[in-house]
Parts: sequence; structure tokens; C-alpha cells
Amino acid sequence: MPTLLLRLAGPMQSWGTTSRFDERDTQLEPSKSGVVGLLCAALGRDRAEPVDDLAALRMGVRVDREGVPMRDFQTAKGLLIATGKVQPERTVVSPRHYLADAAFLIGLEGADAALLQALHAALLKPVWPLALGRKAFAPGCPAALVDPPFHGLHPGTLEQALQQQPLIAQPRRIHAGRPLRTAVEHPTQGAQRHDQPTGPYALRRFGPRLVHPGELSHVPQPLDAGPCSPARQA
Repeated sequence: MPTLLLRLAGPMQSWGTTSRFDERDTQLEPSKSGVVGLLCAALGRDRAEPVDDLAALRMGVRVDREGVPMRDFQTAKGLLIATGKVQPERTVVSPRHYLADAAFLIGLEGADAALLQALHAALLKPVWPLALGRKAFAPGCPAALVDPPFHGLHPGTLEQALQQQPLIAQPRRIHAGRPLRTAVEHPTQGAQRHDQPTGPYALRRFGPRLVHPGELSHVPQPLDAGPCSPARQA
């Protein structure tokens, strides 16, 4: 089955799946709910519209550059209590976790080649602004891949695409020479993650899926030196 390839790279990213109350977490790689949400923004699909076609795609992540886990705090003055009244003297502190300077290759495998082509076209000219997990976190490079040899659409399986797509970012010095970490959706093996969309985003319903960890060695080097190419980062 063919595979759509995306590049998610930027100064800051946040991919939470277990946030509760005022604490906002992030995983070490993009969540499926976050990636499907990004595709909906590119298509201009309303939050009330179904996402079954996008949720059915099998997703994999290759970590080309590990993000640096960071934390900051946001404050809000005034607290709304159960009675409906606001206590202006109360200040709420909300810890926010995110990844700094990360770069991920995302693969989305599906049998419908026309859908993948439509998604690639939408990423080239998104209807709404794209964000890396939070609205304030804009991509540092276009999410749509246009680089050779695959130009964002690989003819093979998800595993083949993640292995054969050239690097989208140079690893950090401490990770140089090491295999690249992967997280690939699997029907029967892996760790459970609660980020599978099960309905329109307006309903905020997400179910479990299994993600199998792995490693890739001998990933090809980029073929050109475009503005977002790893060759420019050296």
C-alpha cells in the first residue's frame, strides 16, 4: 500500500495524550490524534465533520532529531468555581510540557491512493494554519515533503517508506551514528496509546491503539540542499 510522508519540524512541539486539569503533557513523538488534527486543518475540515477516513490510516514515526523536553508555566488570574462565581484573587498555574527543536518523519499508509494524493495537495496549500500540537507552535519547515526521490508519496509500505526516505534533519551530536528511533502502529504488538480518533473532534473521543517501538540504521542522506534540507544544517 502507498504511504504519505510528512515532515514535522519546528522550534517547539507538544503532543499530549494524557493531560488532565491544568497539567499539559507531551509524548516524545507526535500523537495520531495530533497528526489527524493537522490533516483536518490542511483540508479545512470542520471539527464537527467525521474523520474515519483519516483515522483508518496506519501511522508510523521516525525520529530524525530527538526533541529536548522542556517545561514552562502559564498563569490565569481569577478562578471560576462550581457556583458559577469568579474568585478574582485566585491565580491558577498551569504547567505546560513541550519538545524543543525536534524533527519527525511521519508516514501514513492506506489503500486509497487518491486520498493520500489529496492530503499531500492539501499540505502544500493548507486551508487553515498548521500547528505542531498547539496553535502557537508553527512548523519551522513545510509539512509537505517535495524532495526527491519520493516527493512525499512513497509507493511502498509504511516500513519501507520510513527506511528509504532520506533524512529530514541532522541528529544531535550526542545521537550521531546511532540508529534512528521509530514508533509504528501495529495491530497486535506494542505499547497502548490512547490517541486513536473515534469520532468528530468536537466530541473529543479517542480510543486505544498499539504502537511498536523500533530502530532504523543506514537511512539515506538527503539528495539536495534545499532551504529545509539537513545539508543546510551541517
